Amino acid sequence: MSKNKKNEQLDQFRAEDKDKKMTTNQGLNVSEDEFSLKAGERGPTLMEDFHFREKMTHFDHERIPERIVHARGYAAHGEFELYESMKEYTKAGFLQDPAKKTPVFVRFSTVAGSRGSGELARDARGFATKFYTEEGNYDLVGNNIPVFFIQDAMKFPDLVHALKPEPHNEIPQAASAHDTFWDFVANNQEAAHMVMWAMSDRAIPRSFRMMEGFGVHTFRFVNDQGKAHFVKFHWKPMLGTHSVVWDEAQKINGKNPDFHRADMFEAIESGNYPEYELGAQIIDESDEFKFDFDILDPTKLWPEEDVPVKIIGKMTLNRNVDNVFAETEQVAFHPGHVVPGIDFTNDPLLQGRLFSYTDTQLSRLGGPNFHELPINRPVCPFHNNQRDGIARQTINQGQVSYHNNSLAGNTPAPSSWEEGGYVHYQEKVEGRKVRARSESFKDHFSQATLFWNSMSDAEREHIKAAFSFELGKVESESVQQQVVDMFANVSMELAKPVADAIGVMPPEKGESDVIKSSPALSQENTSKKAATRKVAVLLGDGFKGSEVSEVLNTLKADGAVPEIVSEKLGMVTGDDGNIVDVDHTFLTGESVLFDAIYVVGGENVSGKFHRETAYFINEAFSHFKPIGGTHEGKKWLEASGKAKSTGVIVDDDMKEFATSFVKAIAAHRFWDRVIE
Repeated sequence: MSKNKKNEQLDQFRAEDKDKKMTTNQGLNVSEDEFSLKAGERGPTLMEDFHFREKMTHFDHERIPERIVHARGYAAHGEFELYESMKEYTKAGFLQDPAKKTPVFVRFSTVAGSRGSGELARDARGFATKFYTEEGNYDLVGNNIPVFFIQDAMKFPDLVHALKPEPHNEIPQAASAHDTFWDFVANNQEAAHMVMWAMSDRAIPRSFRMMEGFGVHTFRFVNDQGKAHFVKFHWKPMLGTHSVVWDEAQKINGKNPDFHRADMFEAIESGNYPEYELGAQIIDESDEFKFDFDILDPTKLWPEEDVPVKIIGKMTLNRNVDNVFAETEQVAFHPGHVVPGIDFTNDPLLQGRLFSYTDTQLSRLGGPNFHELPINRPVCPFHNNQRDGIARQTINQGQVSYHNNSLAGNTPAPSSWEEGGYVHYQEKVEGRKVRARSESFKDHFSQATLFWNSMSDAEREHIKAAFSFELGKVESESVQQQVVDMFANVSMELAKPVADAIGVMPPEKGESDVIKSSPALSQENTSKKAATRKVAVLLGDGFKGSEVSEVLNTLKADGAVPEIVSEKLGMVTGDDGNIVDVDHTFLTGESVLFDAIYVVGGENVSGKFHRETAYFINEAFSHFKPIGGTHEGKKWLEASGKAKSTGVIVDDDMKEFATSFVKAIAAHRFWDRVIE
């Protein structure tokens, strides 16, 4: 459809909607659709907010039985071990004794796509952890980005409606590069900070194993004396935080749309267990208003340089699921699944999630008894007066199912705080019932600029390219212009080249006066290791057997995973009779599926091997990956003019080569490489 034709249709739709006012499904005129009803501007969301509950309930039940968001997911079992007791801050039992291990179940996911979508979409990733503690299940339901698009849960259905495929043609799948999403962004500018993250490398992670996780919201720790602290949670991957490049992501979706789940499955099966350290940022209640941002605002992070992350434990994923449907698909997370010592704040996005997550399970898992499914069942006993319902698995005995009672000795009975009963933190709440947002939530651009200031040169170029790609797919010139003008408030260095790339007017004014940066936000400052990195070894008959074996042994000793790629499956034979099994052909093992390339060749390789190798090298080179070459491979790299480029290792001394190549693999990418 031409842009003019689409604009004519949009004009027609606008004319049909002209002068119409928003109502509830019962026909009641709505006075406010931005904010949930609160007890004061910074107070908790009230249960009587019928408009919020109607809107959210409808959204929660729009898809049956697939999750509306986070439909595409993969999960694994593991255990969490504490480094030091957190008794000073919280009475949560699983955070008291370093000698005790807590079973966990973790589900990773994309947000926008359906269950059948590719895993390398540009998207936020879910990172949800269920701790099976002795006090009940605790769910830390987060993302790989520490902030979110919106500040109030009232806007969540709107966000997802805008992000999902457009309803008139259900296009595009698992992508934000379309009109409705960017129209939402331009007209809901609280999304600015999250959009910066979504356009960054964080939105195309290399692996679930190399992806940070964040609780997003501000929670409370409460100790056994009743003293509270504000807390944000972090998962820090032991392998560092790494990504792919956009061209690579698009190709991987075609070559292997299951790339992330396969990576996780294979790592666990091979004993390379993914590990993440749990960190907590902790703020004393007396310091709530000390910062230049509102600590309850879910579109804001707490810079690690201002509020250090205290590393308190480690999670290891060491067992794959036995059945994806029974475990990964049926697991039910909820930020309201807490244990004594962990409590909530008045973050208005969190407040809405406390309603929504139970509500959405009713359709997806068939009723109120989803907690009895094996993957959701707590490891500790549970007793209450709930009975019946669809899919009830517990067979309850006796005539009594109410409290208070005398016929059963008034059991089950509540527990006191001292006995381990959950008692909500007694925060003082006062204020008029209002649909409003605190003035302190209205700065939408400072932290978006903070993020931009914190990026390396390469990361900034990737963000510019991401905006240019996404907005280049938008058909409405008005929306394109609105977005460019909006992000001029973040950085003119960003907005002007994007405007030029998509052919709209460059912004005339903007620019933030924020000069602060946070090095912790750049992936360039993350841990870099060769461990578990996949290395494609391009090998043919007649290769230098003993010398290549020396290199492969060095790679394995450093934790890298070399896999042999050749013309056909079977075996290749070295000049010394050494026989090596082939793992992939050039047809099944493309360069985008590997972290590094080791080019060897062989005396008896064909012209086709040469051509396929040249393509392999060129693609890996353009993706800034480490490339090594010895023997014939060294000659090919020298002949191509690539041998002197950064991250390209060639050497006749096998020991020197292996050492240098391992260092190059650990570096991940070489962004200063010149690509012509």
